[in-house]
Amino acid sequence: MRRKIVAGNWKMNLMPEEANELFSNLNESKTWPSDVEMMIFPPAIYLQGFASKKNENLILGSQNFFQKEKGAYTGEISISQIKATGATAVLVGHSERRAYFGEHESFLKEKVDAAIEHQLHVVFCCGEPLEVRKSGDEKDFVKKQLEESLFHLEEDQIIKTTIAYEPVWAIGTGLTANEEEAEDMHAAIRSWLIERYSLETANEISILYGGSCNAENAKGLFACPNVDGGLIGGASLKKDDFHTIANSF
Repeated sequence: MRRKIVAGNWKMNLMPEEANELFSNLNESKTWPSDVEMMIFPPAIYLQGFASKKNENLILGSQNFFQKEKGAYTGEISISQIKATGATAVLVGHSERRAYFGEHESFLKEKVDAAIEHQLHVVFCCGEPLEVRKSGDEKDFVKKQLEESLFHLEEDQIIKTTIAYEPVWAIGTGLTANEEEAEDMHAAIRSWLIERYSLETANEISILYGGSCNAENAKGLFACPNVDGGLIGGASLKKDDFHTIANSF
């Protein structure tokens, strides 16, 4: 059964005091709806400390990892080291990793495989830039991303993932896909899951919207039949906004 999920991607934000304050507020929240899963993806330096304190309902994830077990990869954090912190989920394919660090589809496929092998839940991000949206080729673009990096998984593996559609043109720009645009892409992704796997499997996988979702537009987006929640950026750093989003279903 598709789960309602609100995931907070903190990106490269918050100093320790701020991070601990936000984490404590979320971890001890009495107003978070019981039928909505909370995921947070803080900077990696906070993972181990948060994992030792978190309640059983909060899902802790890493924004990034390197897929090798160990080796001469200066500055990287291995998938095994991430798992050892207590994190149980990982982001793969975020548009910022693709754009700023050159993570291409075959590289992302390796990351997906490493995460699945280590029994970490994958939140796989996909989405088109503005020029592709303007050309009308956004569905072909997103389908190709999924086919090359995610849809190689077997049926019993794909159900351990979540898909986040993030129109790149709407991230950090203040622009947002309207409800019709969001639902259109989410419905297409669901149809591709049915085509590649089965209706039953497609109905097990949550598809999140991840393009400038905030406290003002979440209710309309979450009312769309195939939008199962949000991957939240800037608004996840504001505890009141994050709670409002969680209560928008």
